[in-house]
Amino acid sequence: MSHAEFLIPAQPAPPQPAKAVSVSRIVGYLVVALWIVLGLSLILLMITNWDTDKFVRYGPRYIHGLWITLTLVAFSFVFGAILSIPLAFARMSANRVLSGVAYCYVYLFRGTPLLAQLFLVYYGLGGFRPQLESVGLWWLFRDAWYCGLLSMSLNTAAYQTEILRGAIESVPRGQHEAAASLGIHKLVSFWKIVLPQALIVALRPYGNEIILLIKSSAVVAIITVYDLMGETRYAFSRTYDYQTYLWAAIFYLTIVEALRHLWAAIEARLTRHLKR
Repeated sequence: MSHAEFLIPAQPAPPQPAKAVSVSRIVGYLVVALWIVLGLSLILLMITNWDTDKFVRYGPRYIHGLWITLTLVAFSFVFGAILSIPLAFARMSANRVLSGVAYCYVYLFRGTPLLAQLFLVYYGLGGFRPQLESVGLWWLFRDAWYCGLLSMSLNTAAYQTEILRGAIESVPRGQHEAAASLGIHKLVSFWKIVLPQALIVALRPYGNEIILLIKSSAVVAIITVYDLMGETRYAFSRTYDYQTYLWAAIFYLTIVEALRHLWAAIEARLTRHLKR
């Protein structure tokens, strides 16, 4: 037994002070309780007003609209990603002309609503039918789905340009200098060293952009594209039942939540070497 244990006997731990119940905590509990009550009320309302005939009649149309939405978002994101690569390098270029053109593109498409861009493509360019037919592009602008695809691709390309540019510039300059000191070619160092680190940084912003693209895709229903929202509008015009929009909201929420968890799993997998 040490002298310290002999002179100073062990004492019980002091009691934990009681946590004061603050006003903000009470308000938080009330808000959570309110959301729970509203959610349960909504579920109960949908169960009591369930109509099997409407489900059988419009359920397949919802599935078809969901498929159109997913394909539209997937193609738009891929085309936007391809277009964002040269735009990102142009934004980082020392050439003022290239940098200025890329900046104007990003500024224009990020600063204007997607709906306005969609109308300009569908209704605006549609007014140049003779000119488009002469160059063989009328097939693209006469179809509402292609116009929606083009508008969404151009819009997301502007956002992805800034995501990619910011991710590349976040890689420390020392990485470039270390590769150059080892005699590694700039293209190889970018592809093997800089880009993998930049994509990890850009992974979460890319996920956010896909989620925003899914929710923004609903505007294509205005130009007669029968995506998920387009089929919802069709069902509502036949039934005047507000629950058609509730089911659409559930579909969108399910897609977003599934994508969020999938993206979190991908991020955890790719960044496992950064965790201790």
